[in-house]
Amino acid sequence: MSFTANKSTIATLSLLTFGAMAAFLGPQVVPASTQVPFESSPSFATNDNNFVATAVERTGPAVVRIDSSRTFQNSDSFSGRRVARGTGSGFIFRRDGLILTNAHVVDGADRVTVTLTSGRRYPGRVIGEDRRMDVAVVEIQADNLPVVNMGNSDRLKPGEWAIAIGNPLGLDNTVTVGIISGTGRSSRDIGARGRNVNFIQTDAAINPGNSGGPLLNQRGQVIGINTAIIQGAQGLGFAIPINQAQQIANQLISQAS
Repeated sequence: MSFTANKSTIATLSLLTFGAMAAFLGPQVVPASTQVPFESSPSFATNDNNFVATAVERTGPAVVRIDSSRTFQNSDSFSGRRVARGTGSGFIFRRDGLILTNAHVVDGADRVTVTLTSGRRYPGRVIGEDRRMDVAVVEIQADNLPVVNMGNSDRLKPGEWAIAIGNPLGLDNTVTVGIISGTGRSSRDIGARGRNVNFIQTDAAINPGNSGGPLLNQRGQVIGINTAIIQGAQGLGFAIPINQAQQIANQLISQAS
């Protein structure tokens, strides 16, 4: 689950195991279509002394764990089938059970299970994915769910606060904090060839299992989807801007309806 550059390696962040790391990743272009509006919740003030705790309290209940599995035939006929299992993150953006995540978290999966912060578990259905942009929408059969509040990734400036929530290495609901280190990082800049994304760069700690989880601003609004790191470096993480991700998700929802 990696992109190889001349001098560095970009690694996506879902955690997949079957004795070794594996990935379900491939190209796909989704044509433009009518957009469907997202639900959003009222923003809140940021004048309390611990804005990070306030942001997490507001947004954390809408962050989910996504477990996926894929069964395939082993190339060694004597070994039979093997199962690749993956763990990633996502967040609820519609109260009727729509979840935004990375495509590589669920691509090719035979089974998807979504676990809420409350501990409730639901089977998930992938209603659409754009592998090229690494965005997917998953649906669970539930309603009246907590939802995130969307921010505006077009207005980000380096030096602003950044808060990441996800399930790194299976440690559910882990919170890390940093800043926006840069904006508009092209796929070429970071070695992620074939992906037309202007990434947000952050030094908030993100690790395998964070894939698909939200990157928040200091008001607790989602500004990006955590998706990749540069292996062997420190503090070089990247997120898909939420404005781009929303456009893609709306196309996927429209196509599925």
